[in-house]
Amino acid sequence: MPIRAGCGAHPRWLRCPSDCSWCRGHLSNEIEDELMLAPGFVAPPYLDYSGYQQYIEDKLPPESPALYGLHPNAEIEFLTVTSNTLFRTLLEMQPRNAVSSEELGQSTEDKVKNILDDILERLPEEFNIAEITQNHPDRSPYALVCFQECERMNVLIQEIRVSLQRLDLSLKGELTLSPDVEAQLSALSYDRVPDTWNKLAYPSTYGLAQWFNDLLLRCRELDTWTQDLTLPAVVWLSGFFNPQSFLTAIMQTMARKNEWPLDRMCLTIDVTKKTKEDYGHPPREGAYLHGLHLEGARWDTQSGVLADARLKELTSTMPVIFARAIAVDRQETKHTYECPVYKTKARGLTYVWTFRLKSREKLAKWVLAGVALLLEAQTALAL
Repeated sequence: MPIRAGCGAHPRWLRCPSDCSWCRGHLSNEIEDELMLAPGFVAPPYLDYSGYQQYIEDKLPPESPALYGLHPNAEIEFLTVTSNTLFRTLLEMQPRNAVSSEELGQSTEDKVKNILDDILERLPEEFNIAEITQNHPDRSPYALVCFQECERMNVLIQEIRVSLQRLDLSLKGELTLSPDVEAQLSALSYDRVPDTWNKLAYPSTYGLAQWFNDLLLRCRELDTWTQDLTLPAVVWLSGFFNPQSFLTAIMQTMARKNEWPLDRMCLTIDVTKKTKEDYGHPPREGAYLHGLHLEGARWDTQSGVLADARLKELTSTMPVIFARAIAVDRQETKHTYECPVYKTKARGLTYVWTFRLKSREKLAKWVLAGVALLLEAQTALAL
C-alpha cells in the first residue's frame, strides 16, 4: 500500500512503495516533533509490533485526569464522592438503634421528632396567589414566571406540612405506620430528603438540612419578588424550579418590545466584573443573574476569559452575568465556548441552557475538561 505520491527519494509522478525508508524516517520525525497522543506521551517512532508494545509499557504516563484532558480536581471530586457514598452505605447498614445518640439517651424516633418539629416551626406559609394577583394585575412574562414559581412552591410546602403532620401522628401512635410513613422516618433519620418531597421539588443533591435551608432562601426570594412584582436588581437563577422559564421570559420581553419573532432570537450573556451587592436596580433590557458556579475551569475576571481551575477549588463562583436577547444573526460565536448550564453536579437531565463564554484557548480543551456552569455547586453526599 503506497504512503504518499513522491518524496525526497522518488519523483513526484511516482508513488512511493510501502517500504520507502525515506518516508518512514521523514514522517516519523514529523510525528515525533509535533504529535502528542496524550499529555506527556509523545507519538512513537517507526517500530515493529513488539517495539510498540515495549514503547507503551515504558513511556505511557501513569493514569491520571490530565491524561484524558481533565483537571486534577476531577480525581479529588471522584474520590470524595466515592468515600462519602461508602460511609453513607455503612451508616445505613447499621441497626437503627446504633444510629441513635445513645450518649444523649435519644432514640431514632426522638431524633426524627426533633427534626420534624424544627421543620414545621420554620416552614413558611403558602403564598396567597389570589391576593397577589388582585393587588398586582401585571401580566408581563416576568410576573407569570413569578406566579408559576409560587404555585409550585405552594404544592411543595403543602406536601411537606401534611406528610410531617402524618408522621407526627404515627410517632404518637394515633396513626398506623404505613410503608410511606416508615420510608419518610428512615429518610429523616439519615439526613435525606424524602422521596415524596423530591418528586415535587427541584433537582438537588443536598442533604436534608442543607436542602431545607435552601428551600427557605427560595421562599424568601419569592416573597420579596411578590411584594410589587418588579424584577429584582439581580435575579437568583438558582432559586427557580424552572430556570428555563425565566430565561425564555427575557426573550419574550424583548420580542414584545421590538416586535421580533421569537424563533429568530437567542440569548447572549456578558460576564461582568461585579458582584450582586454592586447593583441597585435591574437593567433596562434583559436581567442580571447570579448564583452560577463554574466546574472544570474558572473565570478570569481581569481578562474576561476562561482559565484553568485552581487546584482543590472544585467549583468557582461566577460574577454577575448580564443576560439579554438579540437576533440570531448578531450572536458572537468566534472564540467562545458553548458552556452548558446544569442545575446540579449530576448534569444529564438537569440541563438548563447553553451560555457562550469567551476563551483564548482552543475550545477542545474545555470540551475535554467537561467545563460546565452549575446552579448548585456543593455535593450533597457529605455526612
